[in-house]
Amino acid sequence: MPAQGIWAEKYRPKRLRDIAGQQHIITRLEAFVQSRTLPHCLFAGPAGCGKTTTALAIAHELYGDAWKANFLELNSSDERGIDTVRVKVKDFARTISLGNTFKIICLDEADALTKDAQHALRRTMEKYSSTARFILSCNYSSRIIPPIQSRCAVFRFTSLKEADVVACLRSIAGAEGIPVSESAYGAVLQSAEGDMRKAINLLQGAALRGAEVTEETVYAIASRPHPDAVRSMLAAAMNGAFRDARNMLVMLLHEQGLAGEDIIKEIHNQIFELDIPDSQKLALIEKAGEYEFRLTEGSNPRIQLEALLAQFGFVKHEK
Repeated sequence: MPAQGIWAEKYRPKRLRDIAGQQHIITRLEAFVQSRTLPHCLFAGPAGCGKTTTALAIAHELYGDAWKANFLELNSSDERGIDTVRVKVKDFARTISLGNTFKIICLDEADALTKDAQHALRRTMEKYSSTARFILSCNYSSRIIPPIQSRCAVFRFTSLKEADVVACLRSIAGAEGIPVSESAYGAVLQSAEGDMRKAINLLQGAALRGAEVTEETVYAIASRPHPDAVRSMLAAAMNGAFRDARNMLVMLLHEQGLAGEDIIKEIHNQIFELDIPDSQKLALIEKAGEYEFRLTEGSNPRIQLEALLAQFGFVKHEK
């Protein structure tokens, strides 16, 4: 039986050298930590690639057991107004660190801060640079105002490589004593899309469903359609068996309870695997994009996906 607790937190690295991937960033940050200096930093990149973990690892290495007293983490998507900067951030920044030269303030999802809050933050970064360093974490650096970007060393994180994700998952599975099939690792990779946190959560959820983690349990936990099921549905639609394709779609929507957005994402993935000319693939991708937009606007998922399957039949027989 796997141990209790959240694995993503239990196995979160405490040292920079233990962080998976991002070696071009880790090397630079290790040099700052060794010299006991740190500029204001801007971490930009997709979710689950190690931005918050890196900030926490810096705090652990600089402050040791006293890191909690010298590290403030705020989620800017929850506290995004100017009062957060004027009160919480300023009150923490103005106090002197005991035994260290500066404190660290980590603003997660900083791209959610309002423009007024960002301008207030710019002034705070200047005024308290002798007692505090700021680490801003965001998904889109373009949403951070230029005056803040110019005051930070920018580190651009990338989605983790499959080899790094699998190596981490194997290590966790070994530590927890959980048998995992090779196909299950592939299913986790496809579902997580480079997000390490999501990959670990999927592994933990699948481990709670049975003695062994399999491909089927991973897809059930991920609430994503199995690629084989979507591939069969598309093949039926393109071969003129629209009724069969429609029945498969109804099964995915109602019997498995999948969301229309999840199904259309897998349809998009499977288009590239179809044995058809590239010109037809382009047409299908265009159609998939159009119907995905309709779903996000609130259209009926079943009607829209049935219409998309009909488009697959038309494209197949176009000359």
